[in-house]
Amino acid sequence: MTSVIAPEVGQSAQAEQGQGQPRRRRQPSGERKNWLGGAVGWIWLLIVVIPIYWIVVTSFKTRASYFITNPFLPGKPTLENYKFVIDADFASYFVNSVIVTLGATVPAVIFSFMAAYAIIRGTGGRFLGFTNSIFLLGLAVPLQAVVIPIFLIIIKLRLYDTLLAIILPSIAFAIPLSVLVLSNFIRDVPRELFESMRMDGASEWTMLWRLALPLTRPAIVTVSIYQGLTIWNNFLLPLILIQSPEQRPLPLALWNFQGQYGVNVPAIAASVVLTTLPIIVLYAIGRRQLLSGLTAGFGK
Repeated sequence: MTSVIAPEVGQSAQAEQGQGQPRRRRQPSGERKNWLGGAVGWIWLLIVVIPIYWIVVTSFKTRASYFITNPFLPGKPTLENYKFVIDADFASYFVNSVIVTLGATVPAVIFSFMAAYAIIRGTGGRFLGFTNSIFLLGLAVPLQAVVIPIFLIIIKLRLYDTLLAIILPSIAFAIPLSVLVLSNFIRDVPRELFESMRMDGASEWTMLWRLALPLTRPAIVTVSIYQGLTIWNNFLLPLILIQSPEQRPLPLALWNFQGQYGVNVPAIAASVVLTTLPIIVLYAIGRRQLLSGLTAGFGK
């Protein structure tokens, strides 16, 4: 009798002792560290960081020390290049870039948002489907292929050598991609929300601005930042459509530091740093909205 009870008591004691101790989790044997992916990531980081480091270091060198010192080693820092760039009417070029960027981004995003809402929630049928196809066709037309017709149209409209000559084509080329992105976000909004607002007597404009706009805010911020950066860095349109120095935006103003027999490389590096600062500030402000807009839908 005792021989039968003793093993049972021992087993129960061992079970109670095992319950009191935490169990070690076994790591799945299939997980392996991706050394190749990590190495490629570090190489790509170096490819991106090294040019940025070179530009920042060069912007603090004098023109003479740039040619006699190691390009990757910082020399005696100086602010002469930044002073030279600011004195070279940098503020005027900066204002021109701000006017062109805001003047093209804001109308393009507003029009694209309304067009995307009409395409997804409208009742136009085949006409709206045809309009959507036209917008998608605009993605296949590069700017370089139509720069000559744009130049001739701007001449006919007597807008050559004005900021409006850059703003109007920039709006046209920003609309197709913006409509595509915003229409996909509006499509994800549940139809029941629109039906409930319509039953409460809300008009299409009310549903557009009070329902679709708040729910697609990450996409609007993403499209605005992307199109703003594209227009801010645009060089081809100002090169073709702008002639007067006072009408030049920042990318085209870099020509001021290029002479007939040489190039002031430290001054160009300083102007590039000053041109990039607004982009960094814009990214810092809209970083969360930008990341949420880019990664939306990946968790579904």
